[in-house]
Amino acid sequence: MIELFLQEERQRIDRALDELLPAEEAWPSDLHRAMRYAVLAGGKRLRPILFRLGHRIAGGNPDEVLAAACGVELIHTYSLVHDDLPAMDNDSLRRGKPTLHVVFGEALAILAGDALLTEGFRWLASYPPGEGWAPLRAEVCRRIAEAVGSTGMAGGQVEDLAAAGAPPEEARLRRIHEAKTARFMAACLVCGAVLASAPEELVAALESFGLRLGIAFQVADDILDVTGTPEDLGKSPGKDDAQVKLTFPRVFGLEKSQHLLAEMGKALCYEANRLDPSGLLGELVTFLCRRRA
Repeated sequence: MIELFLQEERQRIDRALDELLPAEEAWPSDLHRAMRYAVLAGGKRLRPILFRLGHRIAGGNPDEVLAAACGVELIHTYSLVHDDLPAMDNDSLRRGKPTLHVVFGEALAILAGDALLTEGFRWLASYPPGEGWAPLRAEVCRRIAEAVGSTGMAGGQVEDLAAAGAPPEEARLRRIHEAKTARFMAACLVCGAVLASAPEELVAALESFGLRLGIAFQVADDILDVTGTPEDLGKSPGKDDAQVKLTFPRVFGLEKSQHLLAEMGKALCYEANRLDPSGLLGELVTFLCRRRA
């Protein structure tokens, strides 16, 4: 069931992204070609799926927030484009294709990332359209900005770079994972619910759940960097070890990391089924904790 749900969600989101993004021939065409290359190269579309699922859990119609959900995918893609740059992770492969700076050059990749971040917030500020949605759109923009700003994703990236080669330290590792990955994922789930005018109790429960889901997702990512293949991952494995990054396998070892992930998944499934009686959120947890890509 979850595989069909995810496939259908990705198809809806991909169609909307294609329609909403500026056309390649629109000025400035080089920038728009680069933006479309980065966004339409594929991907799990997990963050917009979480956004739409949060809206569904709170009683809303997910089709009403499709364009807004696409906004968080643009923000996520910006982060990947900048992470792949030579000054950061210096990756040459992303989603099974050459990274943006390899194809378009470093300068245009930086500018495309900047434009995707800005356009993503424009979509969040614009959709769903209408004055009745305006206060909710403003709250969504605030929450997403906090999740990706200096105390969220950007700060986590700074700490991640600074921790390379440092002694293994669990508290620092968890702080990096929460800031760099978990806060944005949690914000996506929460903001979908916010657009459905969810009560504060549900918003708080989804935020707590989303943070723990984000940590589990990153633990799985750490493990896959050790065990995965370029064909499965669509990117180069072994980069974390080569750069002596602070990861769960480096702190706990591979076997214990796998055990910790299984325990996280079990606890998250129990909580997911309480939050979402439809079972979709629980199935998504299982899928993400057992994924191979």
